[in-house]
Amino acid sequence: MRIAIVGPAFPYKGGGAHHTTELAHRLAAAGHEVVIESWRAQYPGFLYPGQQTIDEPEGEPFPGTRRALDWRRPDGWWRTGRSLRSYDLVVLAVLSPVQVPSYLGILSGLRRGAPVVALCHNVLPHERKPYDKPLMKALLKRVDGVLVHSEQQAGIARGLTARPVRVAEMPAHLPTPAGGSAERGEGVRDRLLFFGIVRPYKGLDVLLRALANGPGNVSLTVAGEFWGGLDETRALISALGLAGRVELRPGYVPAADVPGLFEASDALVLPYRTATASQNVWMAYEHGIPVIATRVGGFADQIRDGEDGLVCEPDDAGSLADALERFYAPGEPERLRSGVRPVDHEPLWSAYVDALTGAATGPTGARRSA
Repeated sequence: MRIAIVGPAFPYKGGGAHHTTELAHRLAAAGHEVVIESWRAQYPGFLYPGQQTIDEPEGEPFPGTRRALDWRRPDGWWRTGRSLRSYDLVVLAVLSPVQVPSYLGILSGLRRGAPVVALCHNVLPHERKPYDKPLMKALLKRVDGVLVHSEQQAGIARGLTARPVRVAEMPAHLPTPAGGSAERGEGVRDRLLFFGIVRPYKGLDVLLRALANGPGNVSLTVAGEFWGGLDETRALISALGLAGRVELRPGYVPAADVPGLFEASDALVLPYRTATASQNVWMAYEHGIPVIATRVGGFADQIRDGEDGLVCEPDDAGSLADALERFYAPGEPERLRSGVRPVDHEPLWSAYVDALTGAATGPTGARRSA
């Protein structure tokens, strides 16, 4: 098949860009002819408060990547769609409803050309705006199929469109530095890690309150971009008496720095209030440490509770504090770490590629309107 993926790729950073790139590599390895239609300018700065691009690629860029799309040039959206009419499949990587106007422009250029799948990382954002649902409804009713990463997300998608919706578990797609993971020595670090973009739905404030009521000798590293709330976080740390136990490392974390963060930690903590799919559990396992996470999204399916991590209740500092106490019971950090195994993602990627290439027709064979 000739397949075009429309989505971010290097020099854009983050999980969306990594996923688009790894997907292109996997589709090409499966024998498909693949191109990525990426962005010269994806968002206006006020819509993405973090760092959008990086100077050096993390992972292997996909050679068939074009960067003509620009949020300021609707005429370019239409031209891109027209150029893809002869393809066998067009995949729209949907990371935010903010992308919808450009994707509608691409669909206008496609008209009744190639079948289109909306690959939704989140059908609707965790922190929603009034325009999110109307925009996503407008997009999903105009594509031929939808691919999501959980049954919960499938339910949301089916509430917005009559088009076929398929579910496929998201495989690992985050890059590993050339040197591999840091070599972890023996012993307990008495340090936990919160990693990634800091946004309210990820529950850092819940973790800080749990830390204040959990084991008194345990410290925390918070490494990632803050989408607002940095001053409020510092104030909360001070109010909870945690100033000597919490290290804040605000800003984007380059891939080369990631192994050292995990090597210095006993566990990764994911105190999310809500979630869909996350790469962070797989990342922790690749680096050999357990995960303490809330029972949201796919975390409970990814973690073997009591074997390679612990699961607790969301938005509940008491439940999380209990989990921290259980984790640091004598011998528990070592026991849980001994149960951690990197996941073989080849079967997941094979199933994912099959689900994606079949998602345009689905069981009903529906096609979008012109």
